[in-house]
Amino acid sequence: MNILNEILEVKKKEISDLKRKYSLSSFTETEFFEKETLSFYNSLKDKSVMSVIAEIKKASPSKGIIKEDFDHLAIAETYFNNGANAVSVLTDEIFFKGNISFLNDIAKLKSVPLLRKDFIIDEYQIFEAKAFGADFILLICEILSKNQVAELTHAAYEIGLEVLLELHSEGQLNKIDFNLNKLIGINNRNLNDFSVDLNTCIDISHNFPEGIMVVAESGIDNKEDVQLLNKSNIDAILVGEYLMRSENIDAALKQLIKWCRNEN
Repeated sequence: MNILNEILEVKKKEISDLKRKYSLSSFTETEFFEKETLSFYNSLKDKSVMSVIAEIKKASPSKGIIKEDFDHLAIAETYFNNGANAVSVLTDEIFFKGNISFLNDIAKLKSVPLLRKDFIIDEYQIFEAKAFGADFILLICEILSKNQVAELTHAAYEIGLEVLLELHSEGQLNKIDFNLNKLIGINNRNLNDFSVDLNTCIDISHNFPEGIMVVAESGIDNKEDVQLLNKSNIDAILVGEYLMRSENIDAALKQLIKWCRNEN
């Protein structure tokens, strides 16, 4: 069993537990469910420079613990105060050492859109995301059928969430209705073996029609990487490990934003 299949087996059990604990209607009674969300898609349309989604990530299956002195609230505040255009919050517990409570804590302080980053395969996880303060969610083509992509996208839209739809190979393009999904993430990391190739994003994005906002994910950790993506008309980058490993996160984020603006 590869790591992705292992993750999905865990998710199915987590969803069963979630359904025993909550009803869908119970999510609607929470603090954030009726609050208006912040639009990441619209912020991209209004920007002429590449945006940064700064990620809060303690660990990963391929790298283990990435940040030992992990304080999700302190990291979030650093991102908010130093120019991040959105913040991605890992909520997977077993493989990434995240927690849905991190999202809820950060949502109380948010000044930019929050992405719930997890392996979402069920409507319950979408309602949970809204209830805990997310503004948009990640859906991954690799683990969903074409029908599931459409159904879960509609479920998110119906409760006011945006969707970042992720793929990492041209073989997943046939799952995407570009009239429905206009915010597309391209993961440079192969989800089966976790190898990384930055050209994945550039090559796949050439298949997209006009009007699609493209987010490059994974493997971005220096000026040359950012400049390459900028020249390739990528709209945003999602960066986690580079920031998490930095001794000075605020300085690292400021530098990343300068690179996006083609400044030194």
